Amino acid sequence: MLKFHPPGFEQKSIKTSLGRMVYYTQNGQHWKIDNIEKLPPLLFLHNFGGGASAFEWSKVYPAFANKYRILAPDLIGWGDSAHLIQNYQIEDYLNTISEFIQRSCDQPVTVVASSLTAAFMVRLAISQPDLFTALYLVSPSGFDDFDQGSGRRLPLPLINTPFLDDLIYGLGAENEIAVRNFLESFLFGKPERLTQEIVDAYLTSAQKPNAKFAALSFLKGDLYFDLSLYISQLQVPTVFFWGESAQFTNVDLGKRLASLNKSVIRDFQVIPETGILPHLEIPGFFIGLLSQYLN
Repeated sequence: MLKFHPPGFEQKSIKTSLGRMVYYTQNGQHWKIDNIEKLPPLLFLHNFGGGASAFEWSKVYPAFANKYRILAPDLIGWGDSAHLIQNYQIEDYLNTISEFIQRSCDQPVTVVASSLTAAFMVRLAISQPDLFTALYLVSPSGFDDFDQGSGRRLPLPLINTPFLDDLIYGLGAENEIAVRNFLESFLFGKPERLTQEIVDAYLTSAQKPNAKFAALSFLKGDLYFDLSLYISQLQVPTVFFWGESAQFTNVDLGKRLASLNKSVIRDFQVIPETGILPHLEIPGFFIGLLSQYLN
């Protein structure tokens, strides 16, 4: 999916225990940097949901390419990375993201991540704090926080019915009308900000062979957990960003989570008139906010 990423970036890959993880990083063509490999690593991790991929961060990460080594992977089961025919579990992502960091970086990383993946980073930073310098998390949620499920919208027996799961994924993620409706209705605060390029990128990712397995694992709730049980153990410096109109996981939930560890979660930024992906909806504004902390 390199065509959806900006000029000056190239596609590489790292081998993990579950297959190749593709990632995007700057090349030497446009950046006056003697040794990109020696720059401090800045890792961007995308959300889950039909059609997700590293494209989610493609409007943000170029702004930091002169000072950081950019790493923006497609997680296993998404984008151009390996797609396994299996039900994915939380440990699959904790393990492969950890492997990716250790095999691509020789120093601790600064992480920018969103939603469920951001919640995974809290857990990984608790178990392996030496991998990280700081976490910048957009609407982090385990989708079962405080034991209140917020993610599943279809009955589990329906999702697990053979052949019907194919129909659900085909109707809900593999056609342009459905993808546009999903983005407008659930991810964006203002639908008029949605561009054709965003729709095309999500649709291309959703149509990859075997893409349904990761998406259905998310939809079924196999990847959900209660983030509130972990967050007090976090010791890596962290900032929360939260879209004011985020669905499923609202601002009040975010503030409640942040209150569990005030000494480590050093700021809570509400981004007005945006949904769960403010960095894709108004990337320039998000770049400005993130720059305050990175600088």
